[in-house]
Amino acid sequence: MAGHSKFANIKHRKERNDSKKGKVFTKLGRELAMAVKHGGGPVPASNSKLRDAIAKAKSMNMPNDTIERFLKKAAGADQESYEAITYEGYGPSGVAVIVRVLTDNRNRAASNVRSAFTKGGGNLGTPGCVAYLFNEAGHIMIEAGCGFGEDELMLFAADAGADDFSAIEGGFEIVTAPEIFSAVREKFEAENVPLSSAGLTMLPSVHASLKTPEEKKLMGKLLELLEDEDDVQDVYHNCEMWE
Repeated sequence: MAGHSKFANIKHRKERNDSKKGKVFTKLGRELAMAVKHGGGPVPASNSKLRDAIAKAKSMNMPNDTIERFLKKAAGADQESYEAITYEGYGPSGVAVIVRVLTDNRNRAASNVRSAFTKGGGNLGTPGCVAYLFNEAGHIMIEAGCGFGEDELMLFAADAGADDFSAIEGGFEIVTAPEIFSAVREKFEAENVPLSSAGLTMLPSVHASLKTPEEKKLMGKLLELLEDEDDVQDVYHNCEMWE
């Protein structure tokens, strides 16, 4: 599917994150807290944003007791307050990059994101400079060997109203309109299909390519610096990935 991250790259990132579970779980905890605060409280049954956040946390192997601990903290009177901010910019060779952060310090987040762009051979842009190159969508990944065949998974996706289903290297990919993502995800969960990842994402409508080994090295550095930043929750780009 044009515009979608390759399964191998998503899997690589997930494995890399698994080696830093403490930091990953802290970031997921912020998303849970924001979902509780802005989605309608700590009860998943009445808070679709929270159900989505919990599903994402589980796909990243967060234990149930850890999820419950974050939810109790988020519902407490002493919960931390985070601000959601989106930054846009350019990587090497004009690659479009969108960075979403949840932070309790706007100045720190802006400084660290700007530094990452500079060290990665890019530059931070103005709001809206690359957003038009992306479309929001629901995105679900299922690994091969999940216990379900391609035809069966395709039927589940069609029944739930998904926009696209593809068999790709290492597994299967489902894309949905953002407004029905929760319903599609819950359909697969109801069928006991294990999800490798599930969440809202930004899919590029056009792609950029890197021309030299140095550009590839810088782009890799940019992504690593951003993903290692505590305030950064998600990074999207339109770069055609490389081995």
